Amino acid sequence: MAKIHQEVTFGAAPGAVWKTLVDAKKFGEATGQPASGGGGEGAAFSAFGGHVTGRNVEVVESKRLVQAWRAKTWPEGQWSIVRFELSPGPGGTKLVFDHEGFPEAEQEHLAAGWKSMYWEKIEAAVKAS
Repeated sequence: MAKIHQEVTFGAAPGAVWKTLVDAKKFGEATGQPASGGGGEGAAFSAFGGHVTGRNVEVVESKRLVQAWRAKTWPEGQWSIVRFELSPGPGGTKLVFDHEGFPEAEQEHLAAGWKSMYWEKIEAAVKAS
């Protein structure tokens, strides 16, 4: 099974990073792409104009977010699991990220996309706020 593991540090408190991940308005502003949905457990969400959809499976505010996540282009019924673990660290927030269960052919594209479409954009947004 294909897996992605990434670790990144943001120059902001866990609460600021968390808010950008779960608040559709803030996420949309950070990425420059339409996003919608709720941040609570069980809430559905969409990002990047509906290219990504999913549901929050586990929500522990400012600490852990687990989502059932899929891209619009994947085969029908194909879902993956993403896990964001946040903790305070030197200079801000350490985020440990794991993604599994996606189509294997997508691994390189997804790994690059998490960096360019999530981590870099969230870092810029939390620095600006």
